[in-house]
Amino acid sequence: MFEKILFATSASSTCDDAARVAFELSRKNRSRLNVYHVFGLPSRGFGLTYRDVRTGDAEEVDENLVSLVKEEMAQYYEKLAKDHPSCTFETATGEPHTEILRKARKEDASLIVMGAHTRAEDVGAMRHRIIAGSTMQKVAKSARCPVLIVSRPCVTCWSYFANIVVATDFSKPSDYAFQFARNVAKEIGCRLHVFHCVDLGAEQEPGQAYIEQQLAGAEAKIKDKYVANMGDFDNYVIALREGNPHVEVLKYARENKADLIVMAHHTKDIDPEKAMLGSTIEQVVLRSACPVLSVNHPDKVDVSPYGTPRAGE
Repeated sequence: MFEKILFATSASSTCDDAARVAFELSRKNRSRLNVYHVFGLPSRGFGLTYRDVRTGDAEEVDENLVSLVKEEMAQYYEKLAKDHPSCTFETATGEPHTEILRKARKEDASLIVMGAHTRAEDVGAMRHRIIAGSTMQKVAKSARCPVLIVSRPCVTCWSYFANIVVATDFSKPSDYAFQFARNVAKEIGCRLHVFHCVDLGAEQEPGQAYIEQQLAGAEAKIKDKYVANMGDFDNYVIALREGNPHVEVLKYARENKADLIVMAHHTKDIDPEKAMLGSTIEQVVLRSACPVLSVNHPDKVDVSPYGTPRAGE
């Protein structure tokens, strides 16, 4: 399913949950796994001093430091990597999100795996943060392959998923997210939940007639855009809610024991290169009990032979 996986990590405990998923996913798919660490942000212009993303300390980057970090990474992930002969450990210096995106393009990665944050924080406080980690945000909005974000321990792994929820707002990126989710559900043999929430945030006091009208319209769109493109896959359900989108998708995922939530990176039909991570997916990432997979581009979404949804309709 994924020929090449890029696992972006700080090689610290904050990435442990993402690491388990990356290594397990690589093992099950017999994928090439690249464990990749970027030293940090330059402290001045074109200097050689970089801030370590794990400790915050200033470091002089030289061959000795690079060799030491690679050795530490290999030791840190020794147990996870023992059944991965194709696993490689690499480092880079520079702006973390820039180097991760550059590496993904260079290696033609099928999937990027990363955590929501690179710094240790109190879990209770993190659940109520307004914004997600800036590196994750920037990678998610610009990556041309799907980005799997893991911020909690994953009880089930890819091949054992029973329920995948794909949340759509009917934008073109959401169509790509649906295509990917549908193909994965077919490949694994699990149930696909096609979810849409009618956002009532702009309405002061929406009446029941208005809500029912919006829900009926959303159901018609799902049937036209997505059900019509299911092919011979019939293990799916349509789920409609009204309210705050991120709250409702999280509630639905919890109620239906979702193993994976698939969403578009943003909620507007705008240039993905200029879009910031959509507020809905950002809040889902911070609070979800299961991994969240972000899809923004049509690249790398075909994991099995299906047609493309009629995104422009």
